[in-house]
Amino acid sequence: MIRDGDPLPPTVYPLAKGRVWAMLAGSLVFVALGIVFLVAHTTVKMTAAGVLAVPFFGFCSLIIVHRLFRDRPELVLDDAGVDHVRLGRLGWDEIAAVRIREQRVRNSSQWFIELVLHDPAAYLARAPKLVRSTASMNARLGFGPANMATNTLPVSPEAVLDAMRRHCPGLAVQH
Repeated sequence: MIRDGDPLPPTVYPLAKGRVWAMLAGSLVFVALGIVFLVAHTTVKMTAAGVLAVPFFGFCSLIIVHRLFRDRPELVLDDAGVDHVRLGRLGWDEIAAVRIREQRVRNSSQWFIELVLHDPAAYLARAPKLVRSTASMNARLGFGPANMATNTLPVSPEAVLDAMRRHCPGLAVQH
């Protein structure tokens, strides 16, 4: 959007490193527990838990370390659209609406900003591999393919939506 003849500068959100360091610590705790289960192997269930925990949380730890040490913002909003570290680049003309969504699992919640797309199939054709591979699972949960987890952002989901509306004033927000 142009204000007083000048385009609005990009809104840049870095990775919320404190939160991500906490995720790394949690992941490493589960790796350690898995190792303990493998070493103790007192029951088949403990051994199976260790066999599953070590590679899964080990892989998670590697991904988290990579995210911590790369020098790239988590999210950039500008007058042309959205550039998200996981979703890639989406133009405002591709986005029909945005909404804040909650995924509840037992006693915890994960908040997302969902980008409701005009043509999800066209986006998926060029989307990063991870997005394509999770699209069917997202659909079963009632989500579209373009979702941004908010736990790695340094601001609230509402603050991100406000910034989106500053860059794209006609953007529809669904509740």
